[in-house]
Amino acid sequence: MDPAAPYAPSIRRALALPKVVIMPKLPPLLLRHFCWAFCLPLVLLLGAGLRESCAQSNTGELEIRAVDATTGEPLAVRMHLKDQKGKTVKPPKVPFWNDHFVFHGIIILKLPVGNYTFEMERGPEYKFRSGYFTIDRGATDNKTVEMHRFIDMKKEGWWSGDLSVYRPAADMDLLMRAEDLHLAVVSPPPAATASKNAPEAAPREMKIETFGEDRIVAYTGQVDARSTGAILSIDAKETAVFPKENSEYPSTLSLARQLEESGSTTLLAESATSWDLPVWVASGTLDGILVAGPHLIRDPLTAGKWQPAGKPLDTLLYPGRQGSGRWASMAYYHLLNCGLRIPPAAGSGTGKSPNPLGYSRVYVHCGEKFTYESWWENFRKGRCIITNGPMIQPKVNGQLPGHVFTAEQGETVALKISLNLSTREKIEYLEVVKDGKVEHEVRLDEWAAAGGKLPDIEFQKSGWLAIRAVTSNPDAYRFASTGPYYVEIGYQPRISKTSSQFMLDWVVERAKQLKFATPEERESVIVEHRAARDFWTKKVETATDE
Repeated sequence: MDPAAPYAPSIRRALALPKVVIMPKLPPLLLRHFCWAFCLPLVLLLGAGLRESCAQSNTGELEIRAVDATTGEPLAVRMHLKDQKGKTVKPPKVPFWNDHFVFHGIIILKLPVGNYTFEMERGPEYKFRSGYFTIDRGATDNKTVEMHRFIDMKKEGWWSGDLSVYRPAADMDLLMRAEDLHLAVVSPPPAATASKNAPEAAPREMKIETFGEDRIVAYTGQVDARSTGAILSIDAKETAVFPKENSEYPSTLSLARQLEESGSTTLLAESATSWDLPVWVASGTLDGILVAGPHLIRDPLTAGKWQPAGKPLDTLLYPGRQGSGRWASMAYYHLLNCGLRIPPAAGSGTGKSPNPLGYSRVYVHCGEKFTYESWWENFRKGRCIITNGPMIQPKVNGQLPGHVFTAEQGETVALKISLNLSTREKIEYLEVVKDGKVEHEVRLDEWAAAGGKLPDIEFQKSGWLAIRAVTSNPDAYRFASTGPYYVEIGYQPRISKTSSQFMLDWVVERAKQLKFATPEERESVIVEHRAARDFWTKKVETATDE
């Protein structure tokens, strides 16, 4: 059977509905009706007493209803609302963070007179809605905004997760519904990043809650955040006490091992560019890396003001607002080039970063069976995609990401790639990445004409490949990537000398930064850096390829 066949109907639907690809603003008639309603002294919702109150206080009111376009049922949504000066509006009594709030079905906005703009979303599987309205003194109106789903990933067996969350427990049910998210791991805000305006810490009780039929929140996250990077424990069994941000002792690695000894089975690097990443990888501690992590910021005006600690990027190689995203991907690719198999993960950092919940998310293929255990089981197998925008569903020779294709020495592995793509932003190219380099760059019209297929690719020696889609948005790095597929020829992984040397140089550069209060502290930590140096030195010496 043609491996693209299961995806062909979705491909045709996407092509037949260009509005699915480029998200429209609210229809002009609806926008004009907002303005018209507020400019006339009509009474649609309120009694005379409330009208008089609005008039006297120089305000007006708008009731907004968010519904599913297909069923007409009320939906939980996220809304970004700004006044005519561009200042964020914060309504009372709804979950709010940074520049947005969430509500279910109906919200009544009592606002000062003036012009307002808004954006409304419900996760990346729904169309983006935006518009404006004018509030006149004493005006009242109600409007319904229909939210259109253009892809249902769970029907295809893909279930979304956000692994870096620092939001209040009391808000999580509504937040999960508003972002159409299925799994979240909540951690207490690190002391280094907590502020007076930060939400309350996650509860210390380690528990996993299920909301509805398919939304799971694990209050089991613990994060050791230092200036050299952060390790995230997904399933801690007890509350840990971590050192200050700038402390080298005890090391992040030693505390990670303590978490493992106490029963934690999953440890992630919260950034692919953490200074200590090569040390963690060399120890064999990591189960995943947030390649789409808190460094990817939704609002381009905020992106430069908030970046996690880590090895700085080379602005000549990774310029502009897309630089940090491309740098994180390349750091991860270097690890894959060293013959390592670590699945990519994703997390928004919401509650610490300015992002909404689920802005960066990882989809794991569980089929129809979605449980907390099945999600993590398939994540560890690498059956995942990461995204902060486009929706992709890949098959390579009919297999999901994480699959290992094997062959005898001297044989060639030929791979056929099919992909289903849905996106709210313009994408000009799809990329097939082989061993860290773009092997094929395919225009979207060429991909569509080929029925959702990408060019075949061959391997004469071991390596890996991934499929990537990057939007044309110049202000932010919005992308989706498959987890890697692996090729092993002759029962030996490919180890790149260049990438191994890159990681070794990273370790040496990091070791020069070490500072300790006592010789005892130094000896306790330096042994880990020496072990990492030896690990990467051996990789360089045993490399199988340049």
